Amino acid sequence: MLRWLRPWREQGWTVIEAKDYRLAWQEFGGSLITHPDVVERLADLAGIPVRYLGWYQNEQLVAAMPCWGRYLALSKEMLKHSGQKRLFDLGNAEVILPIAADACVPIRQSLRYVSELNQGQILGLKPQPEQLALARPHEDYSGRYRYNLRRDLRLIKEAGGYLGPITELSPTDRASIYADLFQKRWNFEVPAKAHLAEVFSLLNEFMTGSVVYLSNGQPLAIQVLYRAESPRWVSVEYINGGVDPEHQVLAAGSVLTFVNTQDAWADAKGKGKELRYSFGRADREYKDMWCHRKPVYQV
Repeated sequence: MLRWLRPWREQGWTVIEAKDYRLAWQEFGGSLITHPDVVERLADLAGIPVRYLGWYQNEQLVAAMPCWGRYLALSKEMLKHSGQKRLFDLGNAEVILPIAADACVPIRQSLRYVSELNQGQILGLKPQPEQLALARPHEDYSGRYRYNLRRDLRLIKEAGGYLGPITELSPTDRASIYADLFQKRWNFEVPAKAHLAEVFSLLNEFMTGSVVYLSNGQPLAIQVLYRAESPRWVSVEYINGGVDPEHQVLAAGSVLTFVNTQDAWADAKGKGKELRYSFGRADREYKDMWCHRKPVYQV
């Protein structure tokens, strides 16, 4: 891990307790991948200790960061180095570090997919070639597109199908349904399958969204969504999904995306907060139908 570089990487930073990091996140906000409970639980699963760092100005904590060596905690790079590449899947999650609005701090750890919300708060940020796909409000869709989505939802219900909250399912059942529908949709095994039920259990309170069922109760479409709420915004990470291609005519995948994003917008607007609903890297044409491309940054 080149520990001799640690003094240089952490110059100006102070080692803090997990409880201090939690207070910073609760005050300044963050994203799913930096949420204190997510960091703590998945780091414990990986067996990799987290080093929490804080930046102080006038004896006040104005920025904090959870680290795995020279990487952000929960990073894919460190999981790969430790031989645990497929332990859990958080996609290409948007990174929002808890930093005070008027603070600007140097960071020398390796960071990718850093949010535009941290732009101007981190010295040395550089634009990343990739962009993130963030859901746009439904009023930005054309009238015809909204009509088609509502029609498809109506057709599912007229056929006896229905939607139910994913939270009604146990983590084990969610994992089983997701793995099955993912395999049917993509013809290969879902990433991190071996630990799906355990991860879904650890992140149970963060899981959100609905599941589409046929009239006989057979699951038709599911999406893995994690939600984290900050003081000024709500973060939702759309990791991946599965749908039964035998019933493609029902367009269950699009219907589920329509319902899940609609519910998320209603939730955020009801709280008077910004919604940051990420579809991950902007690397597929279908994402442009649902999203705006947003810049991200790296160190």
